[in-house]
Amino acid sequence: MEIFGYIASVLIGISLGLIGGGGSILTVPVLVYLFGLDAFLATEYSLFIVGISSIVGSFAYFKKGLVNLKTAFIFGIPSIISIFLTRNYLVPLIPDEVFSISNFVVTKNIFLLLIFAGLMILASYKMIKKSPKLELQAVEIDKNKTILAAGEGFVVGILTGLVGAGGGFMIIPALVNLLKTPMKVAIGTSLVIISLNSLIGFFLSIKNIEIDWKLLATISSIAIIGIIIGAQLSKKIDGEKLKPAFGWFILIMGIYIIVKELFI
Repeated sequence: MEIFGYIASVLIGISLGLIGGGGSILTVPVLVYLFGLDAFLATEYSLFIVGISSIVGSFAYFKKGLVNLKTAFIFGIPSIISIFLTRNYLVPLIPDEVFSISNFVVTKNIFLLLIFAGLMILASYKMIKKSPKLELQAVEIDKNKTILAAGEGFVVGILTGLVGAGGGFMIIPALVNLLKTPMKVAIGTSLVIISLNSLIGFFLSIKNIEIDWKLLATISSIAIIGIIIGAQLSKKIDGEKLKPAFGWFILIMGIYIIVKELFI
């Protein structure tokens, strides 16, 4: 199954490079079902893979001046704090057996995968739904919206800490709607936030985990190659037109995870 895992890693990178997000949410299912990792270790590996991939993806935006570092700190600092708290204090509190119904036991791994499947379904809805084009006006950002953005950053950090996903589908709307960030700048800034969140979260929570660095480096390298391919394809293909189709694929994967973990 590993060969399919490596192929999927390329596709994850291509999707990130082509449509600017979404691909990272497939990282945990690939690690669990194709590489045979348990769910908790998969979320840890995903933090590293998503973080490294996002750094590579953000380079082009940095070169074009499409990253707002002030906004990244407003959103990113609360995220980093909540990732640290989640990985080091919340996740260890989840028991090995969360609950049982008759003879069916929901273990920690199943519980994390079900949370992840729910997140995939939410992300797929955001990708499938046609968003109206936002007309940004020169308006002053009030403190309440800045606080709301920081609060959403904290929530995104909890989700990233739990399931290892970047959360770009939540970050970008918050940057655009709350902090009045132009879309292209929002995408570049989001990649910076995701890379900081993921890598800091990874290195803050690996002390008690044995990491297979060779496997992790291989998957990350393949995903990066995919990003480079996707970035080149994006010059010829409109990624926005592919986003709904990719959203349907993520929806099917999310439903598959729920069915597999609960009924198969």
